[in-house]
Amino acid sequence: MFLERISILNFKNIEEAELEFSANVNCLVGDNGAGKTNLIDAVYYLSISKSSVGLTDGQSVRHGSDYFMLDGRYSLSEGERREAIVCSFKRGGGKVIKRNGKEYDRVSEHIGLLPLVMVSPADTALIHESGDERRRFLNSFLSQTDREYLTAIVRYNHLLQERNRLLKTGMGSAFDEILEVLDMQLIETGTAVHEKRAEMIRRLAPKVAEYYGILSSDREEVTVSYKSELTETPFAELLTAAREKDRVCGFTNCGVHRDDIKLEILGFPIRKYGSQGQQKSMLLALKLAQFDMMRELRGIRPILLLDDVFDKLDMARVEALIGMVSSDRFGQIFITDSNKIRLEGILTRLTENYKLFGVNGGRFTEL
Repeated sequence: MFLERISILNFKNIEEAELEFSANVNCLVGDNGAGKTNLIDAVYYLSISKSSVGLTDGQSVRHGSDYFMLDGRYSLSEGERREAIVCSFKRGGGKVIKRNGKEYDRVSEHIGLLPLVMVSPADTALIHESGDERRRFLNSFLSQTDREYLTAIVRYNHLLQERNRLLKTGMGSAFDEILEVLDMQLIETGTAVHEKRAEMIRRLAPKVAEYYGILSSDREEVTVSYKSELTETPFAELLTAAREKDRVCGFTNCGVHRDDIKLEILGFPIRKYGSQGQQKSMLLALKLAQFDMMRELRGIRPILLLDDVFDKLDMARVEALIGMVSSDRFGQIFITDSNKIRLEGILTRLTENYKLFGVNGGRFTEL
């Protein structure tokens, strides 16, 4: 699968652009703020139906305009099938996503059609921040590959909100009966979410170790494991044991909304004991392993977006990374960098199948 071309109107700092891409490697070079990440975000939006940087749809509209439109043309199954995806937003009118001219009933129906993996500077939160970021990674990953998981996590979050709302309202005449019903449903969906996450991490962990070994020339050993209360104790028992505490606190103290991923180097947390280069290598290994898993589960190679990923990496790791992603193991790649000489020099040694675009003020020129 690859994105053949994209048309953009009024998206962030891009007033108008139309680009045709290589099915292999596409490089965007330019100064910081030139618009490289905005193009990457447009590609992300066409797959995930929202901005990768947490902006609302309204914030993604170019200043002075009242709408944006993204039109992507994709080739699937080695050119045998094509998809036309149009994402648009208008102030006061909302968001519309169309597949081959037909509007979706629900935006969630589009998720997973065009699998995508992105690595960006914001992903350092996967290493340094709380478990919220790693749970978002789990949810985004699994939602693109497993429709049952997407349904389960959406339902779990809805039930969790309902349960917390009930706990905050205090003691009503039907409090115990309603709580019992909510708990039964929460246990069912939460257990399903846990099982799917545990299986995914079990399959992901050796792939992360493999990619990290390539990036680091096997200098250190890293491990990935799943941290969840449900691993040791059934969800029903956890909820029963925490019920009184939940009533006092006014929220649910146990469940898969507290899960985490342990990322370790030589048996220690990498966020505390890893160097910047080691942490960046772990992040890249995690995302490349995600790519492999999605390719196996979906039977097609996802689009890979590498946005400003070379910071904190020495040249050996940079070359190892580009050498990997430009191989036949991967499909279409988008890479952004501010250093044209560095990027072009490495690419010319490793592959001939690439396009290079200069970016300046939201305008794009093929070099």
